[in-house]
Amino acid sequence: MHDTVITYTTLARLSGLLKLMRPKQWVKNGFVLAPLMFSGDFLNAGAVSHALFATLLFCLASSATYIVNDMRDIEHDRRHPKKSKTRPLAAGIVTIPMALTLLAVLYSTLVWGWFVAPDVVQVIAAYMILNLAYTFILKHEPVVDIFTIAIGFVLRVYAGAVALGVPVSSWMFITTLCLALYLAAVKRRQELSQNGIEGRKVLAKYSVSLVDRYAEMSATGALVFYSMFVMSAKPQLVITVPLVLFGLFRYWYVVEELDGGESPTDALIADWQLLLTVVLWIAACGWALWPGQGL
Repeated sequence: MHDTVITYTTLARLSGLLKLMRPKQWVKNGFVLAPLMFSGDFLNAGAVSHALFATLLFCLASSATYIVNDMRDIEHDRRHPKKSKTRPLAAGIVTIPMALTLLAVLYSTLVWGWFVAPDVVQVIAAYMILNLAYTFILKHEPVVDIFTIAIGFVLRVYAGAVALGVPVSSWMFITTLCLALYLAAVKRRQELSQNGIEGRKVLAKYSVSLVDRYAEMSATGALVFYSMFVMSAKPQLVITVPLVLFGLFRYWYVVEELDGGESPTDALIADWQLLLTVVLWIAACGWALWPGQGL
């Protein structure tokens, strides 16, 4: 019986450590693969391996930032009605020493990654420094907090380009920034409308109408700049523009009518139409950019 209790405790802690890394959020690191798609190198085994390795390193780096953030906010999370049960540190499933050990493993792996792909790890280092600044300072500054989140997505795209040694179109950078600003603004909107100002201190400096305007402006910018990118650099991708437009419309519907959007990842996974749109967009991009494919 005693051994069984120990086993259950060990499994709970291992599960808690995995949850502490927030693997569900690794979906965001799919942005690292964007240059692989748009460069047309997705049939090149070497390019694919480099892109996947960069994505893996970014997953580890993002997990490390989540752990630091959770340790920083542990007392606040313990008072939160939801986070006190869902965050492993706040719930007491994982201890601070365990979290520090996991953090050391992640950092050590990234150091090893430096010797394999130093240019990529340089970008990741910039991402981690930015997120440390966000955790301790920037997340309390209105507007700056939203832009900090968005820049993290731009760095993901840049890391993917560096991994492949290919240039990134300025259009892709600005499109990524606008799309990320849209997602971040919607996230703030939902946090504010669902939890009021209790969830984050910075929410007291926002209003739903204000972040709605931020989201609308960013979504419009993302659509316009993506369309300009397609028309100027990849005209064969014009078939994907309606999918992008539908995805923006559907995501806003999920936010407004289904009360989703506080977590973009959860919204994507939970809504089959959004998920199907992303799959169709990837398939359409692959078909249009397939080597030798002419339109």
